[in-house]
Amino acid sequence: MTLGRRSLVRLLSMALVALTAAGCAVPDDGSPAAPVQELVSLTPTSTAEEACRILPSDNIWNTPILDAPVHPLSDTYVQAIGVEEPLHPDFGEGLWEGGPIGIPFAEIAPDTTAVDVNFEYADESDPGPYPIPPDVPIEGGPDSDGDRHILLLSMEDCLLYEVYAAHRIEDGHWEAGSGAVFDLRSNALRPAGWTSADAAGLPILPGLVRYDEVASGSIRHALRFTAPRIQRAYVWPARHFASEDTDTGLPPMGQRFRLRADFDLGGFSPEVRVILRALQVYGMLLADNGSPWFVSGSPDERWDNEVLRELGQARGRDFEAVEVASWMGEADSARVRR
Repeated sequence: MTLGRRSLVRLLSMALVALTAAGCAVPDDGSPAAPVQELVSLTPTSTAEEACRILPSDNIWNTPILDAPVHPLSDTYVQAIGVEEPLHPDFGEGLWEGGPIGIPFAEIAPDTTAVDVNFEYADESDPGPYPIPPDVPIEGGPDSDGDRHILLLSMEDCLLYEVYAAHRIEDGHWEAGSGAVFDLRSNALRPAGWTSADAAGLPILPGLVRYDEVASGSIRHALRFTAPRIQRAYVWPARHFASEDTDTGLPPMGQRFRLRADFDLGGFSPEVRVILRALQVYGMLLADNGSPWFVSGSPDERWDNEVLRELGQARGRDFEAVEVASWMGEADSARVRR
């Protein structure tokens, strides 16, 4: 991996800022909340007639969890993932094993041609067709053998298209493991028991660390992370499990964690402090099998990998599992009832 320094004062070539905290921002410094405009603007020249937000403000992804009670199995879950394992940014600048570091996403034009996708798990996938452009960015690069996620955001109709294990075949169509289409104006969840492009049946884009949010000084949504051993169960808002292990001491898919409130943010670089503050205020959801405490984000050449390494100063012992089940309004909705 090539390491290099990237300054936050560079001009932003892409502005993706999701302001979704039920109409209020939770400042990085912990000062009183102030009203914010809940808009997402992908580029200064977006062709969308109306701005599109990344899920409604009352969605559980966009809800602060500072007052959520600690889960009774918090210590057990943290121990299962790794008490001494460091928090790891699974995103950055440059290449790793030939591909960009992180899960890329792309805005698609309204006239993007939709193509057929043949899914391995067709009974749990939205059939499409999917508007996949020829030059679509794929997680790990076009020659990777990893998860090969494709994330496409249509600002025109506020739809998010996500595909797992995507491979283009010779006739221009695609084969993939699974796929899902999310209406970002809706709190509707996947059908119970269904996967998505993510193992937990959740959308991926809403949980990514994105450079422009960090540059703006605040992340106002939960993040996505992975763990090596997960229970054969899922909790709201997740809809799917991806394990055969019935050990109840393992965390289930969808389990929410937060960075402890007494974790000292002093001494960290400004961009790292933004991420850590988000983990205190909004936390992170367990969404997939993988390495312990790996937080997902999108690749960007403006990241500074050396600075991102500071996240590793936070370890499993600095997190706690929280209980949000009582906030569920309806089982098939991600809307929070408080």
